[in-house]
Amino acid sequence: MIQKEDVVRIEERTVGPVVVLDMAGKLVAGESHGRLKDKINSLMLQGRVQIVLNLGEVSYIDSTGLGELVSSHSTVTRHGGHIKLLNLTKKVQDLMAICRLSTVFETFDSETLALGSFVVVSSV
Repeated sequence: MIQKEDVVRIEERTVGPVVVLDMAGKLVAGESHGRLKDKINSLMLQGRVQIVLNLGEVSYIDSTGLGELVSSHSTVTRHGGHIKLLNLTKKVQDLMAICRLSTVFETFDSETLALGSFVVVSSV
């Protein structure tokens, strides 16, 4: 049985040209599966390709959740964008290191640093 806390919640906010997705709960198989993918696909259709995933309130990620992160990274990269990860808990940091995903994703402990890491493209 899926508990309410097992369902990942995603809140979207915009900071300048960057979309911040504040996530909470568990990124796991089940009812929450596909929510991140759907949100990323929606952002791609809008041409919004600079994304920060704030995982500070994500308590657990299973293999399905890791797959969603990797799939999201691939989708955004194909569209010329970037995903950065913010506020990883110790448990999630360890998981990313074990799966060698810490070499795939840029991670930050500060939202200011994460937002500042995007390259600003000026039109000349």
